[in-house]
Amino acid sequence: MKISFAKISVPPQGALVFGVTDNGKLGPEAVKLDKRANGSLSRAMKAASFKGKKEQTLEILAPGGTKLDKVVLVGLGDLKSLSETAAERVGAVVYKSVAKEPSATIVLDVLGGAAAGEGVLAAHIAGGVRIRSYRFDKYRTKEGKDEKPKLKTLVVQCAASASAKTSFASVSAVVDGIFFTRDLISEPANVIYPASFAARTKALAKDGVKVEILGEAAMRKLGMGALLGVGDGSARESQLVVMRWEGAKNKKAPPIAIVGKGVCFDTGGISLKPPSGMWDMKWDMGGAGVVAGLMCALAKRKAKVNVVGLCGLVENMPDGAAQRPGDVVTSMSGQTIEVQNTDAEGRLVLADVLWYAQERFKPKTMIDLATLTGAVIAALSNHYAGLFANDDDLAAQLTAAGQTADERLWRFPMGEEYDKELRSLIADMKNIGGPRAGSITAAQFLQRFVKDTRWAHLDIAGVVWNEKGTVLSDPGSTGFGVRLLNRFIADNCEG
Repeated sequence: MKISFAKISVPPQGALVFGVTDNGKLGPEAVKLDKRANGSLSRAMKAASFKGKKEQTLEILAPGGTKLDKVVLVGLGDLKSLSETAAERVGAVVYKSVAKEPSATIVLDVLGGAAAGEGVLAAHIAGGVRIRSYRFDKYRTKEGKDEKPKLKTLVVQCAASASAKTSFASVSAVVDGIFFTRDLISEPANVIYPASFAARTKALAKDGVKVEILGEAAMRKLGMGALLGVGDGSARESQLVVMRWEGAKNKKAPPIAIVGKGVCFDTGGISLKPPSGMWDMKWDMGGAGVVAGLMCALAKRKAKVNVVGLCGLVENMPDGAAQRPGDVVTSMSGQTIEVQNTDAEGRLVLADVLWYAQERFKPKTMIDLATLTGAVIAALSNHYAGLFANDDDLAAQLTAAGQTADERLWRFPMGEEYDKELRSLIADMKNIGGPRAGSITAAQFLQRFVKDTRWAHLDIAGVVWNEKGTVLSDPGSTGFGVRLLNRFIADNCEG
């Protein structure tokens, strides 16, 4: 879809969208059109009790006295409370109303009093249209033409069109990152496996990301017994992807490390999962997918920060060579782990990648993302991701970024009483705790591989995939985490 920005000049035909503020206040161009259409807009608003509430829409087909195909009124609510994220949700709602039109024009003639800035909000409304336009339909061969969206061109009109165009470049870069993540997570496991995931990250090099891929021989030399043990049962070779974006003025300044769990398919290994719903485990690499999408977004918007993204990529399969419950593996840190459950494999992958990130890059802050536990879904459903941290300021910064980006986090406690659950009779630790507080004991396990680095762990098991869809996405991959971490970095790390 081609999106452009222009000064307000309402076209005489086609599909038009007008923003409407709270209490049903129309802008001057919509008022002119209403008069030309013999009051059809105001009558429709009254009949539908349309008050311009945020995300409320009203469609008026072929209004009399005009040559227009459709007029859509979309509620913006109170302009003083219209945030960038709320504007994106408005854009997503607009897309659903005009997706079947070949072209559409959004007229934003009511944004003059917006606290967030007219051009910025217009850019985010356009961004929301683009986010919602994502479809993963490459394997659909019998979908009818009428079922597919037709929108090819969108013009966004506002008084601050030059400012909107400038702001949209950064917004669109983040959308590119979201799409990169959604593509990776949506693909089936016979298409995205460790080597093919790693190969896709090479595309980021064109935007300035330095991409390095380590195979099993290199990881074995580094002593990554925890990660490699997970992949023992797979015919696919495990991989470690290292992506470096050096956007700070001082290229040698300590980076932020973002680490992703990338279990490209998780059968549970010898501790085999029940078959019902196992097909969902193609998205058990969601953390790695978010890391790759974030690196794409940061590079495309030329973020002024040094960030290294690391993805530990494996398959967890029940082959004759697979590790067994009760096996002991030695991690890169030298700590030994009794693997009591091979379906608690993501933490084994992260253990080695977290240690490697600290040893090699000496990051000032480290954040990992993982679809780590079903327990976090039981606690939070698909409304929040779990947050665990060893630093209160970092936790507060991430929580605030989540609120701003509408990708919300809920912080869980950590402590010695939970850590005791990991004691093993024969090794330094076991990879599972007791039957309770599973998300917390998993975070405690990870913390054993964190030195004195400022660190946070995000358990995103409930939010990377949504069977019902959201305002910003069809059912499937959400891209949750890209906007959150981009906002965290923009607000706290760029100088």
